Amino acid sequence: MENEFKYTNKVVWFPFVFVFMIWLVYWLQIRFDFDFVENGILPRTASGLQGVLFSPFIHADLEHLYNNTIPLIVLLSCLQFFYAGQANKVIVLGILGSGLLTWLIGRSNYHIGASGLIYVLFSFIFFKGIQTRYYRLVALSLAIIVVYGGLVWYVFPMPDVTEGQSVSWEGHLSGLLTGCFLAVSFATPKFKKTPKYEWEKPDYDPSEDKFMQRFDANGNFVNLPPPEEPEVLEEQVTSLSYFTSNALVVYHVKQKNELEPEQ
Repeated sequence: MENEFKYTNKVVWFPFVFVFMIWLVYWLQIRFDFDFVENGILPRTASGLQGVLFSPFIHADLEHLYNNTIPLIVLLSCLQFFYAGQANKVIVLGILGSGLLTWLIGRSNYHIGASGLIYVLFSFIFFKGIQTRYYRLVALSLAIIVVYGGLVWYVFPMPDVTEGQSVSWEGHLSGLLTGCFLAVSFATPKFKKTPKYEWEKPDYDPSEDKFMQRFDANGNFVNLPPPEEPEVLEEQVTSLSYFTSNALVVYHVKQKNELEPEQ
């Protein structure tokens, strides 16, 4: 199992390429005065479906882009290293799933930004680590919740508006739910612990365990009852008496006289 975690160049270059793409889109937006906001998710409209694919690469301003850059690099790197076999599926299905759910439940505004994907990664890494019960992945889950646990507060409605823009809590909630669903759906049998002892096996019966029989229902140590004497059948007694005899046997010992010639 230790060999499952192998460092590859993809752990580094993939997060930076992904982040470079969203920075490139923002540069094109400010350099040529493009307005990509209308390519975001507009809930419950046919044209708004294009935002399911495009919205993670569109950001409103430099602060919005910067706030998403560092979490994307960290979480994508963790995903590529610890869950290399599921990484591509999590990213693709996470973008589609969170985008479609935002399209269904979101307010009638344009929803843009990679926040939904960040919540997918955060949710998947946390819940999958707890589900596997593998100590390294559980430690990763705890580290993620310590560093980014504050993200949970942004999945609730936030009516406060700053400079005409509000936080898309619907996108955050959609990403959190999608990541949790993917964590439960994707099987990771390689992280399943192989039973080493009898008591770890699913068919283990404590009543048949010699050691567990030394304890009563309250956990007190007790002595085992003495073994029962085997019952001797009448046929066995008869067969044993067949080989015995009550006849008296008399032995005469004669000492040899050395002067007496042998006959």
